[in-house]
Amino acid sequence: MNIPSSIWTLLIGIVLTLASFWYGQNHGLLPAAATDEAELVDGLFNAMMIISTGIFLLVEGILIYSAFKYRRRAGDNEDGPPVEGNVPLEILWTAIPAIIVIGISVYSFDVYNEIGGFDPHAIHQAPMMNQESMAMPGSAMAATLSDTPPSTEPNLNQEKSDEAMQDPATAEVRNADQIPQLRNAPGVGIVAPTIGGTPDKAGKPAGLQVNVTGLQYAWLFTYPETGITTGEMHVPIGREVEINMTANDVIHAFWVPEFRLKQDAIPGRQSEIRFTPKKAGDYVLICAELCGPYHGAMRATVVVEPEEAFEKWMQEQLVASKETLNQAVAVNPANLSPNEFLAPYTKDMGIKPEILHQVHH
Repeated sequence: MNIPSSIWTLLIGIVLTLASFWYGQNHGLLPAAATDEAELVDGLFNAMMIISTGIFLLVEGILIYSAFKYRRRAGDNEDGPPVEGNVPLEILWTAIPAIIVIGISVYSFDVYNEIGGFDPHAIHQAPMMNQESMAMPGSAMAATLSDTPPSTEPNLNQEKSDEAMQDPATAEVRNADQIPQLRNAPGVGIVAPTIGGTPDKAGKPAGLQVNVTGLQYAWLFTYPETGITTGEMHVPIGREVEINMTANDVIHAFWVPEFRLKQDAIPGRQSEIRFTPKKAGDYVLICAELCGPYHGAMRATVVVEPEEAFEKWMQEQLVASKETLNQAVAVNPANLSPNEFLAPYTKDMGIKPEILHQVHH
């Protein structure tokens, strides 16, 4: 039976589409999605995987078919037909990639907005570009590398730093008094990396705030208004978490693969990131920015747990802090170094001696 080429094309198209959709949804390349934001990022990744799989199968299929169909046969010494080009075909294979790229760009923009990448209030915080700053070559780029010239505009990084330092526990582990808080670039608003609340939560306070401090080679977590400082972060399921972070020495990067979010912690900048945990488990926080010879060992644990378990952990930390204080009053530290004095009390908090050494030096 002679099947028309149009039918063959339709059948092959259906098979390629089904195979692409199946693999795009079942590739298993990503770890478990532990936050609400992760689902949005996974949707974008899966869409790109579907498109990529379809293009790969189509192109490789045509190559293999052509190599077999038009192979040189025994005794055939003639030249091939002088094909000079096909304008409609060239327009087609130019237009299709352009449409795909534009579609992915729009989808990416929407996902970034949905996870809070665009702060709808940032325009009100951005200083207006004046003639002097417009004439300043490379002013916006230079502001991300060094401080900007004196300005009458408020220093938003300094304000956020001062707010964080109002918490005694945070003030103990940060060295904001030694690192100047850099100003924003003229005319472009906030330069410090920020992933704020989702559009439906924009402008609203998060359910939980955690101050994160990066230093070689550890992460320290403080919970404002509680006095809790720990070497591992606990967050409850279903409550939006706001992470305010900076670094004491060099650039670090806060990255939990299961959260699908990554943010830089920069000396002199106050970074922010928000997410809503949804899946209980112990996840590894990795520093994703080369920060020194022991960069690979800069890891911490992020524990996502039910609300009841989180409240129980908080109470345990508060009790441990009080017991530590009572024991410290009875100890004569005259002959002890700060590390020796604090070591017995910070062991249960997951803080290593190296971290104390970095904080005190």
